[in-house]
Amino acid sequence: MTRKPRAPFFVVNPKAYLYGKQSLDLALYADKLAAEYDIDIIFTVQHADAYRVSQATNNLFVCAQHMDGIVSGRGMGHILPESLVEAGIAATFLNHAEHPQTLEELVKAIKRAREVGILTIACANSIAEAQSIALLGPDIMVCEPTELIGTGKVSDVSYMKSTNQAVKDINSDVMVLQAAGISTVADVLQALNSGAEATGGTSGIVAADNPKKILTEMIQAVAQWKKENKS
Repeated sequence: MTRKPRAPFFVVNPKAYLYGKQSLDLALYADKLAAEYDIDIIFTVQHADAYRVSQATNNLFVCAQHMDGIVSGRGMGHILPESLVEAGIAATFLNHAEHPQTLEELVKAIKRAREVGILTIACANSIAEAQSIALLGPDIMVCEPTELIGTGKVSDVSYMKSTNQAVKDINSDVMVLQAAGISTVADVLQALNSGAEATGGTSGIVAADNPKKILTEMIQAVAQWKKENKS
């Protein structure tokens, strides 16, 4: 059975901002935070960095930023699920706004991820799309309006609550991540208070003057929220 993160959890998603040594450095720091605060952290990597990061860390869910629903054989240029498992990948994003997939591609990718034991994090940019993708049964849904990604502007609380409920009405087992524009501790708390199981960030962390400082503050906020709300 695919191991799932414990709510509330956090996603650090450097996209293509970081790679190689910089990615590893932040991953190692996130690994320490995960252990210190007992918070599950999903850390996305460039595919070329997957093995390096997975071998160097102990507490992270090392996550691919994309995976294709192919089987071993033909598939030049596509990402084979088994290759991710061999590289130490535990999870993968699917259908991100910056790497969209057709419905057929998404169905195949989720099916193959289940077969090899990779956690699926499927993205949707509207309530209607969130409902449709929730029917496919991904492990986690990311509900973020495309126009807010990377802007530092977060979804309003009503949108968060509406998408949370829309997903849960379709499949209560699907965990929900609210992450559009998360850049402050207040944003983190707003996402968790909306009823989502997780939040996370990209530019709000990696583009900050001190990425480790803001990441620490965010993880501390998640840990404190957990202490106050999960007792």
